Amino acid sequence: MRRVRRSLPVFPLLLVFACGGEEPADTPYDLVIANGRVIDPESGLDAVRSVAIREGRIVLIRDGDVQGDRTIDASGLVVVPGFIDLHEHGQAEESYALMVRDGVTSAFELEIGTADVDAWYASREGGQIVNYGVSIGHVSTRMAVLGDPSTGLLPAGIGGFGSASEQQIDEMERRVRAGLDQGAVAVGFGSAYTPGAEMSEVARLFAVAAEYGAVSHIHMRGGLVGLDSTITVAREARARLHIVHANSSAGQAIGPFLDMIKSAQDDGQDVTTEAYPYGAGMTEIQSSLFDDWESWPDERFARHQLVSTGERTTRETFAQARADGGTVIIHGRSEQLTRAAIASPITMIASDGFIDQGRGHPRTSGTYSKVLGRYVRDEGLLSLPDAIRRMTLGPALRLQTRVPAMALKGRITMGADADITIFDPETVIDRSTYEDATIPAEGIPYVIIAGEVVVDGGEVTDARPGRAVRARLR
Repeated sequence: MRRVRRSLPVFPLLLVFACGGEEPADTPYDLVIANGRVIDPESGLDAVRSVAIREGRIVLIRDGDVQGDRTIDASGLVVVPGFIDLHEHGQAEESYALMVRDGVTSAFELEIGTADVDAWYASREGGQIVNYGVSIGHVSTRMAVLGDPSTGLLPAGIGGFGSASEQQIDEMERRVRAGLDQGAVAVGFGSAYTPGAEMSEVARLFAVAAEYGAVSHIHMRGGLVGLDSTITVAREARARLHIVHANSSAGQAIGPFLDMIKSAQDDGQDVTTEAYPYGAGMTEIQSSLFDDWESWPDERFARHQLVSTGERTTRETFAQARADGGTVIIHGRSEQLTRAAIASPITMIASDGFIDQGRGHPRTSGTYSKVLGRYVRDEGLLSLPDAIRRMTLGPALRLQTRVPAMALKGRITMGADADITIFDPETVIDRSTYEDATIPAEGIPYVIIAGEVVVDGGEVTDARPGRAVRARLR
């Protein structure tokens, strides 16, 4: 039976503990996580502790035994804030059920977003497995205003390659403002998918995002030259900028790409980025990224794998899939390039995941477990506390200026939301493949959202405590 949760005031709790007050250890709590290695990226705590939860909040962290209605023995396990994915296209039960077993507790669609913020949230009311949020999207509003024929996430015609009139840009701005007024978490851009949009169009909407204090999440075009122009336009618009999937956007130039972002940061510009730990990307085959496909040499087609069948394409099968629609996995980046993106201290971890009817990319179900298992444990490419920071506190900080609710996520501190991931550092690993993206990660036996156990012994429960995360309305 699901427990009815009441809103618990946070700041009085924080005041009590700041003044040295502490509830007695024998006070019964809803849930206790006992004797796990607790890592909190905000305070720097990294020690064996017991964590007590009541009414969806963390109310006690201490060394020693604590009594609870239920106790999870986390001996030998690591207890961390739930992972916050800033880039998750799979906003439905099928994807949620895989990502939560990868430790994700909050999933955001911020690159492409939606054209109708209120409707997007309304369709998910009543509780989901994980917390969820969305941006108002330039791509989707552009598709609507220009009349693009696509029924997918991305333009397949005029919404991508068409030039917008001044009146049409006015209408895009009106719709973006409406979405922000409805509580959109951010503004999403995909200039790589809209080659017809001049940078002056992007700049105008960057300025709107800046006015609302919203971060502009962009899948930018043009490699290093495109990054330079995007950073310049964002600086002139005073926009807070987030470059999505640096590893994908940089291609072979990941080192100079990340150096340019770091240089902008050092100059005081508000710009961040993210990466996923796989060498292949995925997108819709009818998108503008492939408008030049007919000019490709024959050998290039073999880099592309049809998600629908798992087969590598030929010129003929690519042409047929381009006509039919669907998604395609693009191979080509080396492991060295992937490692460079994950090793960089300036990249957050985000999946760019999507699963539809059992088909998709392994990053939906394996991004976080792969980083923890392969790149932290097996290769020592980054430390465990640094990896946790880039999966939790970093994303929370990126959003919380506009979305105050995020100040209670990404931490294990008294008064914070009880969104918690518990994993085995010796066994955590991804298992999904490019042929079968639905194989869940292993080594993550427990995931808790708002104090409710949503993954119990590695299996998804019936609990649906996930709620909408929206910006504070002006």
